[in-house]
Amino acid sequence: MQLYNTLSAKEREVLIEQAGQERLTLSFYKYAHIGNPQLFRNHLFIKWNELDVLGRIYVAKEGINAQLSVPAENFAKFKTFLDGIYFLNNVRLNIAIEQDNKSFLKLKVKVRNKIVADGLNDDTFDVTKKGQHVDAEKFNELIEDPNTVLVDMRNHYESEIGHFKNAVTPDVDTFRDSLDIIEQDLKEHKEDKNLVMYCTGGIRCEKASAYYKHKGFKKVFQLDGGIIEYARQVKEKGLENKFLGKNFVFDERRGERISEDIISKCHQCGKPCDTHVNCANEACHLLFIQCEECASTMDNCCSTDCQDIIKLPEEEQKRLRAGKHNSNKIFKKGRSPVLTYKN
Repeated sequence: MQLYNTLSAKEREVLIEQAGQERLTLSFYKYAHIGNPQLFRNHLFIKWNELDVLGRIYVAKEGINAQLSVPAENFAKFKTFLDGIYFLNNVRLNIAIEQDNKSFLKLKVKVRNKIVADGLNDDTFDVTKKGQHVDAEKFNELIEDPNTVLVDMRNHYESEIGHFKNAVTPDVDTFRDSLDIIEQDLKEHKEDKNLVMYCTGGIRCEKASAYYKHKGFKKVFQLDGGIIEYARQVKEKGLENKFLGKNFVFDERRGERISEDIISKCHQCGKPCDTHVNCANEACHLLFIQCEECASTMDNCCSTDCQDIIKLPEEEQKRLRAGKHNSNKIFKKGRSPVLTYKN
């Protein structure tokens, strides 16, 4: 019984090209009580592997968080499978605005303590007492209200390339970092202000809204389905789009364009740019913003040191990648001192 990938990302990429089939990129989440996450994880892997599903899925006792792609021709079977799981019946699927057949190149279903790392002790508050969900139309109304504080619940590298007009965008590396900062900054307005939150697909706001209600905020709202669903509704209903730039996504695309505005700069030369890349030196893999000109000049690297490394023989590069000493670089996500126009 196969429970893990047997193909590399490069091998899978070749198969996708050879198949020539359209794939759909989508995401969903659901908080639910899962008694045996490992057993559930194995069940998902077996069934989804049969359907050629690829993606990154986290399973925990508190629920599931999934970003994945599925062949368009298998979508009906995939949906039927989800509907056969009682807590996933008719779960909302956030379909990507921009499709890419290579958004995911492996199927990774992992068991985690939580489906989103929030650093919270859930035993201290009721996670089911969430804020009020609002659709795109109501959201647009709320954020024009002078009595509203609009908060981006994402991280700095996400909001840097795109965010809603007039949103508070905390300069944080992780979701858990933002929770206490926002509470502290808004502590004088727990009674009188509308606290309106948004994130990529809604999952972070789901937990944050319950947390802030527990902390005494009286008027808590969250954008239902996040930026992904907002963009869909804006297009479908002909609403005014109040989002500027790109929506950062956690797959090979790294971003979906929601408006034509470019609000960020290349981290190496300072030109307007909102294209995230990973450094070509796999021992670094730093996530940063790089324009086409710098990508050409720098060989898709973040620094001249990394340029030198990618010119070494492959075996020497593998030796340099060995061990854990490089792992901290990967998660700096644009904060490295080598990035002149970011720092």
